[in-house]
Amino acid sequence: MCSRTFRNLTLALAGLISSLLAPASEIDAKLKELGIEIPKTNAPVANYVPAVRSGNLVFLAGAIAKNQDGSFVKGKLGIDTSIDQGYKAARAVGVSLLAALLAEIGDLDRVERIVKVEGYVNCSPDFEKQSQVINGCSDLLVEVFGEKGRHARFAVGASSLPFGAPVEISAIVEISDD
Repeated sequence: MCSRTFRNLTLALAGLISSLLAPASEIDAKLKELGIEIPKTNAPVANYVPAVRSGNLVFLAGAIAKNQDGSFVKGKLGIDTSIDQGYKAARAVGVSLLAALLAEIGDLDRVERIVKVEGYVNCSPDFEKQSQVINGCSDLLVEVFGEKGRHARFAVGASSLPFGAPVEISAIVEISDD
């Protein structure tokens, strides 16, 4: 083999290895920087789909947080769950929403804007800090997407949520064309 061919093969192999080791996108790089690993999505627990696309909008179904072992995080704010624990659960839900979005659109760099976040907090009747809890998800989205992550939102209290979850969050996301 001539040295020129060998050099070309070496350069091609180096480029391939570099592309495999480097983040595939700007958002992948941001997730890596933040230490966030997007999990595989799970099948819904009822008769719905995790994401519905209508034009350039993606409607993400409500998601709740899971523990490392796959069990659901449980808790009621104002009774047995602190604001910090609720914030962390909301942040974990944000990661789950990103997983559902990625499964639907294939590349998080296609996100043009997080349009709206809808947050429900399982809490006692006198609990008034729902917004501080849902900030866990909102803060994550801004960290990942920057200005594109800023969104309209509501954060309301609920007397109970599925599986005793402390939070359930859904989102509407605008994406670029295919």
